Amino acid sequence: MKPLALPLPLRPISIFPNPSYPLFFYQPKPLPQPRIFRVLCSSLQSKPVKVEDAASSSKPEYKPGFLDHLFLNLFRNKLVQEVGWDSEKPGYDGLIEVANRLMMKGRTNSDTREATVRILVSLFPPFLLELYRILITPIGGGKVAAMMVARVTALTCQWLMGTCTVNSVDLPDGTSCRSGVFVDKCKYLEESKCVGICINTCKLPTQNFFKDYMGIPLLMEPNFSDYSCQFKFGILPPLAEDDIALKEPCLEICPNATQRREVTRAMDVPQCPKA
Repeated sequence: MKPLALPLPLRPISIFPNPSYPLFFYQPKPLPQPRIFRVLCSSLQSKPVKVEDAASSSKPEYKPGFLDHLFLNLFRNKLVQEVGWDSEKPGYDGLIEVANRLMMKGRTNSDTREATVRILVSLFPPFLLELYRILITPIGGGKVAAMMVARVTALTCQWLMGTCTVNSVDLPDGTSCRSGVFVDKCKYLEESKCVGICINTCKLPTQNFFKDYMGIPLLMEPNFSDYSCQFKFGILPPLAEDDIALKEPCLEICPNATQRREVTRAMDVPQCPKA
């Protein structure tokens, strides 16, 4: 007779070292849902950047501040006093109209340049220009004065010309000096649309003003293709017959250029008649 095998009592099998947590009492918690897909989707919903927006943001347009408006009103008031007439338009548009009237008032281009020089001189307190020419200009052979004027120009004239930066220029003695100012796109030229206004109310009188009243030579090189301009303080300008800027034809955007070309179609007009 074979002995009967008695079943042994079952013991709970535990996967933990602590036997107080039996297997049949352990209920695993559900795994959290992965959120990687949601995060990736939300990141892909950003707005695309347009190419033209990125290009324009690289060179932001200069936005005038409080001091810029102050300088504009001061310059315009001096211009109005010289011309004896003011435009009804506010701001920069009115300034351009007064500048046009200045060109019309002068019997010759020399009259217009002399009037512009008087306006520039009136912007400064009495004796300041003379003291600068006597005390500052001789220092370092004129380089210190040229660099100072370049920095002041870049800081205080952007309301008139637009965005500009100080850069280095090559001097006649073979050295270089940070006495240049580069204007990215001259607002005065772009808004006036006239080579003659640029030459006779800006380039030539400004060159004469710095040389005669501050003792600092200045060469201004406007580019009538892209409206940029390079100031070179410390460099004498060429003679009038050698200055290529004075031989420029009318701009395509000049309001009078189309009409003038129709009238003078059979004639050779090599340069702007107002220049």
